[in-house]
Amino acid sequence: MVFLMILLQGFYGAISITDPVTFSSIRGTELFSSLDSDWVKIYGSRTIFITLLFGYLLYTRNYIILMWGALFSVVMPITDGLLAYEAQAPFKVVVKHIATILYLLVVFFVLKKVVNKNLLTGR
Repeated sequence: MVFLMILLQGFYGAISITDPVTFSSIRGTELFSSLDSDWVKIYGSRTIFITLLFGYLLYTRNYIILMWGALFSVVMPITDGLLAYEAQAPFKVVVKHIATILYLLVVFFVLKKVVNKNLLTGR
């Protein structure tokens, strides 16, 4: 589940840097001018950072930080969904953000079980 999140964030980071206009449409907040694409590229660089960080945490099996990272990450699709809604994006875009929130919460609870099991078994 975490690996899927990492892949998706890596994809978003790459496409936001290589094609910011298309990426902004995918996310539901279209650019008024391609001159504004700098901000989308800045988003992309930060997304790639998050991808690398979560990839490292998964590689080192730091499930406690991954667990809290999944929970705290909920703030991003909440704000993205609100921005998409305010920009009058298609309803399916807003639903995608809601689905992301639910996915992150499921990841949090799955990782919480893993962490609790590891604590009980002494791993």
